[in-house]
Amino acid sequence: MTKTTLICGSLAFDKIMQYNGRFGETLLADQLHKVNVSFLVPTLRTEFGGCSANIAYNLNMLGGDPLIMATIGQDGGEYLERFDKLGISTRAIRKIEHTYTAQCFVTADLDNNQINAFHPGAMQFSHENNVADVGPLRVAIIAPDGREGMLKHARDCAAAKVPFMFDPGQQLPMFSGAELIEFINEASYLTANDYEFEMLMDRTGLSLPDIAGRLDALIVTRGEKGSEIYAKGERHEIPCVQADAVVDPTGCGDAYRAGLLFSIVNGHDWPTAGRLASLMGAIKIAHQGGQNHVATASEIADRFETEFGYRYSA
Repeated sequence: MTKTTLICGSLAFDKIMQYNGRFGETLLADQLHKVNVSFLVPTLRTEFGGCSANIAYNLNMLGGDPLIMATIGQDGGEYLERFDKLGISTRAIRKIEHTYTAQCFVTADLDNNQINAFHPGAMQFSHENNVADVGPLRVAIIAPDGREGMLKHARDCAAAKVPFMFDPGQQLPMFSGAELIEFINEASYLTANDYEFEMLMDRTGLSLPDIAGRLDALIVTRGEKGSEIYAKGERHEIPCVQADAVVDPTGCGDAYRAGLLFSIVNGHDWPTAGRLASLMGAIKIAHQGGQNHVATASEIADRFETEFGYRYSA
């Protein structure tokens, strides 16, 4: 049986800028109706980002077989070269020649307040990709992406009987209650943080037991409090793994999801899946950016054994 995991989601460049002042000293509360300001940003760095790439990066590190389905712009050559070097297949990535790759421009001040601008670019054309074109799959994830693409890929997976994980993330407000219920009914798994899950219940009118009862597993993350997995009428409490350092939470949720997907493909029980996911998040958070942490599959397995006293299968 194939172990290929289809990862539907965004590809993006993150432009991170640091302002060595405080926004509050420049933005006048009584003059916000006519803002015209410029912030000097002495430092600028570009990070490889996007949910699909972050998930694939971590799954590849674990020894999985990620297949990214996404759209990239005319400026995406460097990203494709990166995937080639990492050994991650690019055959399901569609290049949209008349637009740019999705980009997030982040300006942070000394208090870590942020002013962000997001350009969706090629992400808006994700619906041009077809799940049926990529061949046999073991599992898929529908991560934040273009709205129409997320709806289409979920329906494609359901039609092809490919079990998939629904991960609405920051795109959750883009969907109506009826659309979210459709996602839930089509999905095998759903993962969200505690805030997103509260919004999901509010939008759909469904309770936690209602939602969990329609899925093989519901996973709710709660930051430093760990996470909870509801499956087959059971609730599994997953501890938070202590990180070596808390440097940058960017991409931690994606690393967590990679751990879940690896466990699903390899037939782990849900407590093991949650613990591996938690470990992946802890490894990521100790590094800046979503794809700058490095570990081998054996190193991850060794650390898992140290943390939890047993070894998982791969």
